[in-house]
Amino acid sequence: MNDTGRTATQLLSIGELSRRTGLSVSAIRFYEARGLVTAVRTGGNQRRFLRADIRRLSFALIAQQLGLSLGEIAVELATLPQGRAPTRRDWQAISRRIRGALQRRIEMLERTRDQLDGCIGCGCLSLATCALYNAGDRAARAGPGPRFLLGDRVAEPAEEGQDGAGRGSKSAGGRI
Repeated sequence: MNDTGRTATQLLSIGELSRRTGLSVSAIRFYEARGLVTAVRTGGNQRRFLRADIRRLSFALIAQQLGLSLGEIAVELATLPQGRAPTRRDWQAISRRIRGALQRRIEMLERTRDQLDGCIGCGCLSLATCALYNAGDRAARAGPGPRFLLGDRVAEPAEEGQDGAGRGSKSAGGRI
């Protein structure tokens, strides 16, 4: 037993953790610096990690691929118990909490896919007739960024489209 109450076989060196997770040693240090895992220090000041950290880091990798930020991942990992492997119930609680964020991302990806299909398939290349045309930059009223892709619908003044200046803009409601 060492001074943490753990046997040496319960702890992994940073190299072993790297091999088990596929992460580089520097990536593990990066995650450690952000509090996603916590190393135990040996008498020789070497890092040792709990076997449960394999799961924590694996979750971080998957969550990043799903689009969660490091901040969001850190918040979720902070809910897991220290010193023991998370249970099924622990992981289910995280799943319930991130489900809404994942659903919003899925919806945005679907909108993007659908809108890109329409844009690429259109082929008109004409600002005068294209349904993607944003006359008078009316989307800017809703704020910066790709407003239509973000799901915003910009209210159009009654005069737009009356004199031809807004031609094509009426049908752009859900477009990029």
